[in-house]
Amino acid sequence: QVQLVESGGGLVQAGGSLRLSCTASGSRFRINYMGWYRQAPGKQRESVARVYSDGGTVYLDSVKARFTISRDIPKNTVYLQMNSLKPEDTAVYFCNVDTTYGNYRGQGTQVTVSS
Repeated sequence: QVQLVESGGGLVQAGGSLRLSCTASGSRFRINYMGWYRQAPGKQRESVARVYSDGGTVYLDSVKARFTISRDIPKNTVYLQMNSLKPEDTAVYFCNVDTTYGNYRGQGTQVTVSS
């Protein structure tokens, strides 16, 4: 089993920044990728960013050049630095980790961007 603990959401004005973090813990496991997706009311879930075991990254087009995903391998932690936030970034952000045991999701953290 893998447990995920997220932190870092909150309320910010448009143009501001937030950093989300997510730490995975549990029995010995191999991580295939770590990432974030978001869910806004009335909208489809979107995969925001991922970082793979080889270091490769993938971003949602609308966040490229504004968001940066990174990881601390020894700590099994993934970060999402979000800059130049827009009201349309408002959503619940979920950490998502794919491991040898399966795919896991965090409890979610609310990000609200006011205009």
